[in-house]
Amino acid sequence: MRFKFFMEINLTSDTVTRPSKEMLDAMRKASVGDDVFKEDPTVNLLESELSKLFGKESALFFPSGTMANQTAIKINTEPGDQLICDHNSHVYNYEAGGASFNSGVSCRLIFGDQGRIFSHQIKEVINPQDFYHSPKSKLICLENTSNRGGGAFYDFKEIKKIKELAVKNNLKLHLDGARLWNALEETSEKPKDYGDIFDTISVCFSKGLGCPVGSALIGSNKNMEKALRIRKVFGGGMRQSGYLAAAALFALENNRSDLKKDHIKAKEIASVLTKLSFVKRIEPVSTNIIIFSLTSNELENKFVNLLKEKNIHIISLGKGKLRIVTHRDYTEKHHQYFLNFLKKINL
Repeated sequence: MRFKFFMEINLTSDTVTRPSKEMLDAMRKASVGDDVFKEDPTVNLLESELSKLFGKESALFFPSGTMANQTAIKINTEPGDQLICDHNSHVYNYEAGGASFNSGVSCRLIFGDQGRIFSHQIKEVINPQDFYHSPKSKLICLENTSNRGGGAFYDFKEIKKIKELAVKNNLKLHLDGARLWNALEETSEKPKDYGDIFDTISVCFSKGLGCPVGSALIGSNKNMEKALRIRKVFGGGMRQSGYLAAAALFALENNRSDLKKDHIKAKEIASVLTKLSFVKRIEPVSTNIIIFSLTSNELENKFVNLLKEKNIHIISLGKGKLRIVTHRDYTEKHHQYFLNFLKKINL
């Protein structure tokens, strides 16, 4: 029996990337210690570099973005408080109800635009501080770029308006910046601009930057002292984690500028999808995420299975929405093969 093998093209997420040879070399050469005792020099260097990059006092390395976000929520709230976020936000949809489980807070959801919420919407849902029947509004969480929003990013002028509103109402402001690196490649803002606005910022290294593991939380010394204890409670302390921090340092120096290539490929895929008769709608593509829907559920299953037969993998978000995410392991060879295959599909 003869078997025919196809190259694997995995477009389910930008988290599927594997470390490059150069990144692995940097990891092998890392100087390490025990980070639980704050004695790992490479972790200490990464945290120092991040705090400088964002103009904040301190940073803390985490095993995951979810843990970093949940720590930020716990730092900025008390049980019974309420956080304000978009209904598509990661902290609400994809962190296993952690806001209520870990911090005892409820979520006030806003129906924004592609995962982005606006100052006039936030103003309408802030509970009066003296009305003790309602949860106390305490924290605003923004996500930039937005995962379920198709990689949309904020206009920084709107973020400034939200900050003014937060200060006026004594609210804290957290940024879920898992894909902030993507937003920074498409705008004129610098990391320090975000550092000036947000009380806490989480950033991820295991998505577009291509690291195997790791996120960080950035903020004031006082907040990071709290975060260190909370990370311990969550079981997030790691020992010789300098091997992972070395990957993040390598990525920050070498991989950020490559993100633009992922964005270009995503827009080229979207351009082909628009010409397919069975594609009903495509969300505007701003960075590396394409969210689209087909004309029927039957065609959706047929389309996904047809791709699988060619070893091409995408993901369903449910409710008729499909997602494609480009990344650094999605090569130009993969790209041309996928584009050509898409053009030939007739469902």
